[in-house]
Amino acid sequence: MAFGRLERASGSKPMSDINMTPLIDVMLVLLVIFMITAPLMTSSLKLDLPKTEGARPSDAAQYVTVAVDAEGKLFWGDEAISAEQLKLRVREAALRSATTEVQLRADRSVPYGRIAELIGLVHEGGLVRIGFVTEASAPAR
Repeated sequence: MAFGRLERASGSKPMSDINMTPLIDVMLVLLVIFMITAPLMTSSLKLDLPKTEGARPSDAAQYVTVAVDAEGKLFWGDEAISAEQLKLRVREAALRSATTEVQLRADRSVPYGRIAELIGLVHEGGLVRIGFVTEASAPAR
């Protein structure tokens, strides 16, 4: 003889629905943060920068050296060349390997505009990787 019910009352079932309220709250907070910070990320400084072709990065296994002295003369390695000769040599290097890197050595007194023109010549020649070579600074004592 049984003195109780044969059926047992089942306990609370686990909730299978996702509570979207915290997710929406987080999303709205992030939206407000981005709305406030986006205008602050733009630069208010207006510059008249030189116009050149944009660079596209690629892997480089080989390199050529181009130099500009204080008077603005161009050098391929140690040989003085003109701008047209530079463009032809860069084009030849690009035909050998499109991943060739141009290592640019420029005198400190060379104007930025001259460097931008040189970068434009290199891009017109077909090479897109340019490395700026500098001297290591003296260690602090």
